Amino acid sequence: MSRSERLLDLVQVLRRHRRPVSGRKLAEETGVSIRTLYRDIATLQGQGAPIEGEPGLGYVLKPGFMLPPLMFDEDEIEALVLGSRWVAGRADDRLAGAARNAMAKIVAVLPADLRDKADASALLVGPGTRIAATSGVDLGLVRKAIRSERKLALSYQDGKAAASQRLIWPFALGFFDHVRVVVAWCELRNDFRHFRADRIAQAELVDIRYPRRRQALLKQWREREGIPSPT
Repeated sequence: MSRSERLLDLVQVLRRHRRPVSGRKLAEETGVSIRTLYRDIATLQGQGAPIEGEPGLGYVLKPGFMLPPLMFDEDEIEALVLGSRWVAGRADDRLAGAARNAMAKIVAVLPADLRDKADASALLVGPGTRIAATSGVDLGLVRKAIRSERKLALSYQDGKAAASQRLIWPFALGFFDHVRVVVAWCELRNDFRHFRADRIAQAELVDIRYPRRRQALLKQWREREGIPSPT
């Protein structure tokens, strides 16, 4: 591995950690000695990378540090292409359009050889039945509620067609092959609940911020469901 590749790898590892991580752990993840790790961090800091920390306390890369797209390797390009193709074919229309636009922006600034590889990627999303647009809920509204940590008022029908009014704290939206699921804290049940999007007859954004942070709710739900964190 060249020195430039090693430095890039270190930046990528730091970006995966949201909290300070020890130099020894970084050295293990990047496959270098602790002495080399400290030299590489000093080099990146000298080049302007906003890495904070010191030996014994750990290191963290401040948010907002961007890598130029030309630094993507072939596997990363194919992962982006495959992901954007899946979203374009499986998500709601607004998110599908956003995936196509985002990929177009990335491809536009890639070097010519990588641009050709992205256009000719052989990784395909298998055929499947596109989920029909739900009649009563705008998933864009759900995503807005999640991002802004606002409550949602729902008119909902369960699997037995029993109707109810719910006030929920949405914090995640799951996309499956045949259904979309809003993951939320339900004030009526005083517990976590999963709401199928196709059973939501109506949804209204309530201009009230729910009292807990979204990440805290997501963490507690993951622990309850036994789902490991992706980072």
